[in-house]
Amino acid sequence: MIKTIKGKSLRKLVLSALFSAIALAVSPVAWFQWGPTKAFPGQHVINVLAGIMVGPLWASLCAIIVGTLRIMLGLGTVFAYPGGIPGGLVVGFLYILLKKRFEIRRAIVLASLGEPVGTVFIGGTVSWYIVDPFFGAVLQSRFGALLPLYLGWALSSVSGCIIGILLALALDKVGALKDIE
Repeated sequence: MIKTIKGKSLRKLVLSALFSAIALAVSPVAWFQWGPTKAFPGQHVINVLAGIMVGPLWASLCAIIVGTLRIMLGLGTVFAYPGGIPGGLVVGFLYILLKKRFEIRRAIVLASLGEPVGTVFIGGTVSWYIVDPFFGAVLQSRFGALLPLYLGWALSSVSGCIIGILLALALDKVGALKDIE
């Protein structure tokens, strides 16, 4: 028997589709090349907003959709998956934990700061060890080591995180986050 999508699930589905569309729309405009990767600060903005508004699993789904479409359109690389998915997961899980302990605005800021941790340290490390065997010495000789990869991803992630925090706080101020929960 197939369950129908109701209420909260429908809102999360629609918001996830909207977040994915926004991230894809800003992809050709706001990006920079960093070694073998293409960094998209807009994805990190979406990771923050989606992690807070729809939760970790839906935020991960947004990153998968956007990463897949960017790769299909030639805008992204295989680094799109490990560069997008962990950030949304970390923000979503942290927000679930922190909103029970702190007031909402503080929970938003603290959870959002987890986006660079998820993207840079988790995603960067995972991507290096997944992709490195395919490139081998070529990637190391052209790009150096793991720390330069972290630096580029941090530039993208931190800038996107700051914008995401500001937007999430603005959405909270106008009461938009209360309608989601």
